[in-house]
Amino acid sequence: MLAETICSAVSAAGLGIAALTAYRKRFLAATRIAAYSLVPVGLVMTGVVQWLSGIVFKPTVWAGFGVLGLAWLLFMTTRAIERRGLGAGKEPAKEPKAAKGRPARDAVAPGASAPSLGGGAPARSAPAAAPADDFSDIEAILKKHGI
Repeated sequence: MLAETICSAVSAAGLGIAALTAYRKRFLAATRIAAYSLVPVGLVMTGVVQWLSGIVFKPTVWAGFGVLGLAWLLFMTTRAIERRGLGAGKEPAKEPKAAKGRPARDAVAPGASAPSLGGGAPARSAPAAAPADDFSDIEAILKKHGI
């Protein structure tokens, strides 16, 4: 009952502001204000306000939100502990199961995702005179512009 009265008062105040805005010849703004001010009355008429006030003022609903929050907190705590590797009940890695009559095989390239430390083919090196050539080009450009 109180929520419906507050929504009605807000709508009436909004319509009053819309009327003053229309009096000042700002019809587009007045129409927008009137539209916003009719929303609370529409919510009251559809029953949304009564439904929301029923949820807000019931202690069992708040207790339910508390239980959901506690469950979320426990879930996130266990995930954080698991990611840091602090879990006491770490399970060993499982061996891959072999198909009938076939032995289990290892991965095709177990180190494929590991970063290379230069053990592969040597990289192509630029000639030693290349950096000097680069600087001479820069010097020529600077001289051209008078710097």
